[in-house]
Amino acid sequence: MSKTFFIAPTAEHSGLTSVSLGLVRALQTIGLNAGFFKPITQSEENEDRSITFAREIVRVDPPAAITLTEAQTRISRGDKGLLMEQVVEHYLKIKDSYDIIVVEGLVANQNQPYTTRLNIDIASNLDSEIILVAAPSQRSPAELDHHLKVIAGLFSSPDDPDVLGVILNKVGDPTVVAESQTTPQLFADSMPESALRYDYQAECAVITDQFKLIGTVPWKIDLLSPRVCDVAAQLALDVIHTGQIEQRRVKRILAVSANVQDILPKLTPGTLVVTSGDRLDVILAAAMAAISGVELAGILLSNRHQPSQAFLTLCSQALLTGLPLLGTGMDTFHTIHSLINLNREVQTDDLGRMDAAMSLVSEHLDLKWLDKQCQVPRAKRLSPPAFRYLLSEKARAAGKTIVLPEGNEPRTICAAVKCHERRLASCILVGNPNEVRSVAALQGVTLPDDLKIIDPETVRENYVSPMVELRKHKGVTPQMALAMLEDNVVLATMMVALDEVDGLVSGAVHTTANTVRPALQLIKTNPSAKVVSSVFFMCLPEQVLVYGDCAINPDPNAEELADIAIQSADSAAAFGIEPKIAMISYSTGSSGSGSDVDKVREATRLAQEKRPDLLIDGPLQYDAASTASVARKKAPDSPVAGQATVFIFPDLNTGNTTYKAVQRSANVISVGPMLQGLRKPVNDLSRGALIDDIVFTIALTAVQAEQVQNSKAGNR
Repeated sequence: MSKTFFIAPTAEHSGLTSVSLGLVRALQTIGLNAGFFKPITQSEENEDRSITFAREIVRVDPPAAITLTEAQTRISRGDKGLLMEQVVEHYLKIKDSYDIIVVEGLVANQNQPYTTRLNIDIASNLDSEIILVAAPSQRSPAELDHHLKVIAGLFSSPDDPDVLGVILNKVGDPTVVAESQTTPQLFADSMPESALRYDYQAECAVITDQFKLIGTVPWKIDLLSPRVCDVAAQLALDVIHTGQIEQRRVKRILAVSANVQDILPKLTPGTLVVTSGDRLDVILAAAMAAISGVELAGILLSNRHQPSQAFLTLCSQALLTGLPLLGTGMDTFHTIHSLINLNREVQTDDLGRMDAAMSLVSEHLDLKWLDKQCQVPRAKRLSPPAFRYLLSEKARAAGKTIVLPEGNEPRTICAAVKCHERRLASCILVGNPNEVRSVAALQGVTLPDDLKIIDPETVRENYVSPMVELRKHKGVTPQMALAMLEDNVVLATMMVALDEVDGLVSGAVHTTANTVRPALQLIKTNPSAKVVSSVFFMCLPEQVLVYGDCAINPDPNAEELADIAIQSADSAAAFGIEPKIAMISYSTGSSGSGSDVDKVREATRLAQEKRPDLLIDGPLQYDAASTASVARKKAPDSPVAGQATVFIFPDLNTGNTTYKAVQRSANVISVGPMLQGLRKPVNDLSRGALIDDIVFTIALTAVQAEQVQNSKAGNR
């Protein structure tokens, strides 16, 4: 089971990429198979820089990133859910290939403030543990403490503390000015003594055993030093003499306007000398320094002044050392300003600089803590996009045919077309073809040519004899059968019973009884089930929970309630949700008494006895089952309390009320109800179902049909 670390920057210029890939290298160093994933790219280039470096340096192969433009378009259309599904899809392509996956987030800036919200959503939907990356700049410990608390609070809650800690990067950076100033300085002559004056580990209150200082990466001027060719490309400089333009790096700038005598001590390795092209004395001094072995970054001549060829010939020995000579039409002041505001990002072909930055990060991380943290088990939490993606993939793989008896209902038609487009199932609409097409046109929907429509008037008599045979023990005659088949739900149920289709979905305009009664009469209950029950898959913001029974059984007894719990647990597991079953009541443990709570207590005992392999506990109040802080007080010894994924309600009144309250007040998609305990899948819809609700119920039905088929094959 792979683990995921989401790397979230707290501000711009934190060195996000070098820290993310440095963490990958550190994990590889301690023997872990670590991968890398960049969900969304802010780059306008053909390929994201981080992905290029990941492939070229740490030798992993992440999937292509979604562009931020595409993400923005989807969000503006209200398709954020589909965006998250695509993120999950890309992640799952590599998930099983690695022990640990490092996910690089987005950088927030003034032009894209919503990226923090995207980071939170992605981290949650990938069920990640979060590591913050911060560059302290010139913040005091108190200022950094406040900054980290604010950002950490965005990603976690007291009951769900997903933020593991922080990696401090560029610690001691003397080139960063106070936040009130808008222009960062890229180059500096030397590091001031005060740059390393803070002990953040000791002086930041936020750093505790629960919020770890995972690493303190020092500032190194070499890692901020671009190649001369990068400077020339960004500023569109004239290259008078190429020299070692691709090897030499700019560590500091020397702007010369004073007497040449004053600059001689500053002609040091890595210095880019910037002067007007008519200052021949400065050029000569720099040339003499190069000849004497000082590896200057280069000479940049401003004001469009270029020395004569005779003068360049005089300096030829200096140029032969590899000294680059550049020119620009800007004056010296504007040249310096442009250099100060140079883009500090490592260019995609500068693998040496990024490799060095990654190594520095790796060397300064707490490898022992990382190794230990990677071994800490994490309860699996299936996010709604992950659930919908896995459900869709299973449905596509199943390739089942689902009949929809409400074929002229607008939402059902739209859902059938969506299922066809996404290849979730082959849908059959039951209804008058002309009426179905007319309704589709009014909805602005084009029916695919291969979407099947069955006219009940032309096929009804085909099912009279089979129905008489199925119901002969009830004395059903051909006339009675024909009358019952006037109901399209009954007709469609016969199609399921005769194996002409794999499953049925109804309920957009029919009651639950209209859908379930024919199924009980014609398809019948699975021999292993005591009752037919139902579950809803509640797609809450951070995870999917299972609620049962919220649609079928008004007041199940203890034995039936135990059976519902076991059915629901198996349904949860079948759809990728680790079942932790809470038997819900108005009291927790032994605190309450009365027939209602006694029923739940007995049902818990029976379920535990029948399925000792399952985590089942009760009675539990809803808050004790769902909320860790409440569970610690009310049920500290419970293996389920505070982390339940399957909620079993004591009766229909409680279950139906709760699911509708959560659905409407939290504005979540509830997929279902999915019926359990039938020989073949028939599923009911809420009459208030949205199109997406119907789409995913059809997908659920297709997956159920595949499970039924596999179960039959296994029993042969």
